[in-house]
Amino acid sequence: MSLPRVRQHVNPLSQKYQQPIDPPCWENIYQNPTQPLHLDIGCGRGRFLSELAPLQPHWNFLGLEIREALVKDANTRREEAGCPNLHFLFCNVSHALQPILATFPDRILKRVTIQFPDPWFKKRHQKRRVVQSSLVEILATYLVPGGEVVLQSDVEAVATEMRDRFSAHPIFQCTSTEWLAQNPLQIPTEREIITLNNGEPVYRAMFVRT
Repeated sequence: MSLPRVRQHVNPLSQKYQQPIDPPCWENIYQNPTQPLHLDIGCGRGRFLSELAPLQPHWNFLGLEIREALVKDANTRREEAGCPNLHFLFCNVSHALQPILATFPDRILKRVTIQFPDPWFKKRHQKRRVVQSSLVEILATYLVPGGEVVLQSDVEAVATEMRDRFSAHPIFQCTSTEWLAQNPLQIPTEREIITLNNGEPVYRAMFVRT
């Protein structure tokens, strides 16, 4: 299967992406807004959630993405498919994550995925990476006990940094001392398919909130 790459860098620190977020009323978005929530941070075109949501109708799925055009396309496909437990939201996670999660009912966030985020290879740009200590702290606040965080990257240094930042927080426990051999959610992302088809490794880790 041949899929195009989507790694188009967007600087989350630029002024363009500092506008405050106005989250929607979730009662108008989801058929049942009290279902467990799966949050996909940096969802790209949203095909991962679009395939997973119909398989798990008793969950709600929310994809967050900083590239607005991708979000518009994803929501158009979601409307055409008639998927009542799926939505995509354009935002800058670096400052919008807490305001978004605060609008949901308590104890509803049960799963988070962060998959193949922009690597920002240059050292001076690494402050733009999505998994910072502040993001880990927000997820520690809103994720329910027993909730899961799944991390994936095709760049070992990025995967290691993400894993180390979650490991440094006392409330998160890594489920394995080694990289996971398989995707625990079974549905591959576009980049995962590309990476594996090229014979390249994927570095995966899973954490549980204690």
